[in-house]
Amino acid sequence: MAAIAEPLPSISPGGDDRRFFLGGAIIMAVTIAAGFILNLVMGRSSFGAPPLIHAHALTFMAWVVIFLTQNILAAGGNIALHRRLGWLAAGWVVLMLAMGCAVTAYDIRVGRVPFFFKPLQFLVFDPLTLIGFASLTYAAVALRKRTDWHRRLHFSGMAMMVGPGVGRLLPMPLLAPWAWEASFFVCLIFPVAGMVFDQRRHGRVHPAWFVGLAVTFGVFLGTEAITYSPVGKALYAAVAAGSPGAAVAPLNLGHPPGPPPGAKPAAG
Repeated sequence: MAAIAEPLPSISPGGDDRRFFLGGAIIMAVTIAAGFILNLVMGRSSFGAPPLIHAHALTFMAWVVIFLTQNILAAGGNIALHRRLGWLAAGWVVLMLAMGCAVTAYDIRVGRVPFFFKPLQFLVFDPLTLIGFASLTYAAVALRKRTDWHRRLHFSGMAMMVGPGVGRLLPMPLLAPWAWEASFFVCLIFPVAGMVFDQRRHGRVHPAWFVGLAVTFGVFLGTEAITYSPVGKALYAAVAAGSPGAAVAPLNLGHPPGPPPGAKPAAG
């Protein structure tokens, strides 16, 4: 949980779900870290990136640390510190929204969208995913005195943030042109696991999971609708105007790194 919580009972009298949520938080954190470490080891990331990219990475990795720490505090019963850190977490989401949108616009303008994503789809799904995540996170904050809702809404929101880590572990070039959709559906493993856990432990699925899934699929459907609409094309034109990105076809996949297809090797 990355916000304020009260030690109220879970949906089952006498039940305690803290182990499940802590375990899930650990798995999500490890997945994200593994994806970025793999990228670095394989030379697909560089410390020579512009300062904006580093600031973005630090902002989002700090959220992973906050989320994991909040779950550790809740599992250990340290609710006082959990509550205080929650106020920082609530404000941190605003920084994530700003940094995420800034980096997305930067990538579009310099034409550095990963080649297995359609640039316009990338422009749409990044901000919409952040908005969905923020919506669930702030809903969890609003329901902080109802721990059963608080935990599940936070968990569902965090599941939406696992996509970048999952995408770096999947063979994304082989999944094009459905690379984003593939990573999206893999991330559904986390809320679905929560639903299965509830059914087995409590005999019913908590309605918070359905709210989480509704927001998540809202992001998915919104992304697909905007990407292939005149609104999406107008948005791309506005963001890319006056930059190298304006010359990039918004719905075409890019070329993989290396010489373009059909290029003749340089003479020795």
